Amino acid sequence: MHRLNTTLGRVAVAGWLAVLLVLSSCSTNPATGKPQLALVSEQQEIAMGRESDSQVQQQLGLYPDNDLQAYVNSVGQKLAAASERPNLPWTFRVVDDPVVNAFALPGGHVYVTRGLLTHLNSEAELASVMGHEIGHVTARHSVEQISKAQLAQIGLIAGMIVKPELANYSNLASQGLQVLFLKFSRDDERQADDLGLRYMYRQNYDPREMPKVFETLRRVSAQQGNGRIPGWLATHPTEEARIQTISSEVAKLDVSGNRTIDREGYLRHVDNVVFGPNPREGYFVGNTFIQPELGIQIRFPEGWKTSNEKQAVGAISPNQDAVVVVSLSDQRSAQAAAQQFFSQQGIQEGQSARADFGGLPGQARVFTAQTQSGEVEGVAAFTERGGKVYRLLGYTTSQRWGSYSSVLSSSLASFGPVTDQRALKVEPKRVDVVSLPSSMTLAEFAQRYPSTVDMQTLAIINQADANTRFPAGTEVKRVVGGELPTERGR
Repeated sequence: MHRLNTTLGRVAVAGWLAVLLVLSSCSTNPATGKPQLALVSEQQEIAMGRESDSQVQQQLGLYPDNDLQAYVNSVGQKLAAASERPNLPWTFRVVDDPVVNAFALPGGHVYVTRGLLTHLNSEAELASVMGHEIGHVTARHSVEQISKAQLAQIGLIAGMIVKPELANYSNLASQGLQVLFLKFSRDDERQADDLGLRYMYRQNYDPREMPKVFETLRRVSAQQGNGRIPGWLATHPTEEARIQTISSEVAKLDVSGNRTIDREGYLRHVDNVVFGPNPREGYFVGNTFIQPELGIQIRFPEGWKTSNEKQAVGAISPNQDAVVVVSLSDQRSAQAAAQQFFSQQGIQEGQSARADFGGLPGQARVFTAQTQSGEVEGVAAFTERGGKVYRLLGYTTSQRWGSYSSVLSSSLASFGPVTDQRALKVEPKRVDVVSLPSSMTLAEFAQRYPSTVDMQTLAIINQADANTRFPAGTEVKRVVGGELPTERGR
């Protein structure tokens, strides 16, 4: 009985501690003036954002156009100066990603993708997107979500006093809570919309451009269907609802006078920007992956789902029980990379395997490894080309190794150099802005100035449809280049 009372007392103390932390950490939201939970100081917020910013730059990469970067940053800085937190160390960057997306980190780091920029048509539209992301920062939405996660951890700790057997799972549970809470709520998104409208209006942008952005996002999402939808749509209200809400708010504003739209200036900045996936970073012809910058290729198993990311390229079996992945090693030789791999705890080195990579030197061995999900078995191969060291892995569960061993080994053995100049000289698609010499519809424009994208995509990026008529002198976007060699033609 004494032990039970002691335990209950500790739980009560933990509960009161949580309450006291909430009461002592309530602050005023700088953007709304309302009370807000904040267990993270502004200095901590800035430090977290700075650390995450370096990770974003490393993993996604910045778009290599200094003029475009400077332009986007200038628009962002102008908007941030009109916000309630002008003294944050604001940065505004374009990431080299084809997905239509924008996001912000705590402390004032805002990003737009090149994919989003190719779908916008004026500086005012850009301002509405960046104003929305600035709103997430000024309203401290990330800080509030992090604080909720920390508070949830306090509750978890209190629970462990009653159920000490949960202690072993505390780290895992805490990580799960962070992922859960850091997704912005729909209320957060609506508030960011309102704040974005506030900031662009303060800086004399035409707020009537904002609903056009939501309509473009709606069309992109509809076009992609079950594919890779824009990341920022995951928790946002529906685009129809956003258009209706913002249009209602815009109707209340005085839009008289010379408000900034700047379609022509904006389109000059996105002229020649890469459109869609950049084949210079690797592309697929059938099930064969080609990396022209590195001059290498590999053939993945037929019917497997492939993925090309910044750090690696790979494929997973239809049943999701086997994987082939290729990445660069930080070692200076294939031998050193192999030694590093097999020296890892839990990995057991097996017999030598075939190591012929189109004449490239290398080595390969079968291995087994213990993971949290059980034992896996596979082939690890290492080879060199052009001063780069490659690590090639093909693995599955030990129970399935007999079924997959030949398929995995064959895929890894297909790795080798590319010699076909057509495959090596591919170029990306790019936006080409055309000033119309005469009035014409978008369909007539597409016939006179052909694009390497379909009419639906052309209509979306110009916020039009096939029958939309543009006056003479209007600047209209098309997409040129980017033709890839066919599988038969390689």
